[in-house]
Amino acid sequence: MWFFNWFKSTLESLGLVNKKAKIVFLGLDDAGKTTLLLRLKEDVMKQMDPTQQPYSEELTMGKINFKAWDLGGHEAARKTWRNYVSDVDGIIYLVDSSNSKRFEESRIELQGIL
Repeated sequence: MWFFNWFKSTLESLGLVNKKAKIVFLGLDDAGKTTLLLRLKEDVMKQMDPTQQPYSEELTMGKINFKAWDLGGHEAARKTWRNYVSDVDGIIYLVDSSNSKRFEESRIELQGIL
């Protein structure tokens, strides 16, 4: 529950209260994007299959309503990221902290999208 409260307060601090916003979840494959999205939407934690195609969820957290896109993180999916990020209010970029071998790859992808 602490994570939900932290995420909600972060969005509030960005001025997203009483607003419809669009955010996108980015990160390498197996970073936890879908897991986080489901945790925020349904407050469940479960192992997910890799995301094959972009999909979106409508989330409501307090007075904040937003459409969240999970785009996947495999190499082919990364090519589509640019099509989504130009029209969003925020980017959530996830890094798998337990896989330090991919930190540099993740840094390069984040730097490229910024």
